[in-house]
Amino acid sequence: MMPITSIDQLSPDGVYTYADYLTWKFEERVELIKGKLFKMSPAPSRHHQEISTNMLGKIIPFFRNHHYHVFHAPFDVRLLDSKKSKKADKEIYSVVQPDICIICDPNKLDDKGCIGAPDWIIEILFPGNSKKELNEKYRLYEENGVQEYWIVHPNDQTIAVFELQQEQYQLRKLYSSEEEVSVSIFPDLVMDLQEVFKI
Repeated sequence: MMPITSIDQLSPDGVYTYADYLTWKFEERVELIKGKLFKMSPAPSRHHQEISTNMLGKIIPFFRNHHYHVFHAPFDVRLLDSKKSKKADKEIYSVVQPDICIICDPNKLDDKGCIGAPDWIIEILFPGNSKKELNEKYRLYEENGVQEYWIVHPNDQTIAVFELQQEQYQLRKLYSSEEEVSVSIFPDLVMDLQEVFKI
């Protein structure tokens, strides 16, 4: 088999596994969602990165005294399709790189990243990725049992907070930059969104 050194060697209609993903030798960052290839946009904007840094500045100190783990992209999260996937690399069809994720169970961590659903995922939208985050990843995270999912809209300065209830996401609220938002699974963690969106 020829080595894959260019993303152009891959078919946009192909179905790939995490085992395939590990062999690719090109520079572009990609994600797999149920075997489908998604090319990630070039490096995020300064605004995107400042929001991420502001959020991490609140999250990391909070979890410092807990036995939970905070990661930010690039960090591989392998999600298991209940109909297809087991734990072998060749049977994993979804690998994503959330902007920020919090994992409570250390047994989900290995040298390659995380296998299984993080407890809380934050995705920060930027041009080119909105449809993926709102559709493909939303369904993937819901199916895999991510307990809380935040979608950050930098241009609107809003955060949509979804909570998993009876295996389906419910929108708790769309928060604006003038509000504070708490994390339902970690209620003592509260973010002032004026500070989050401050650049």
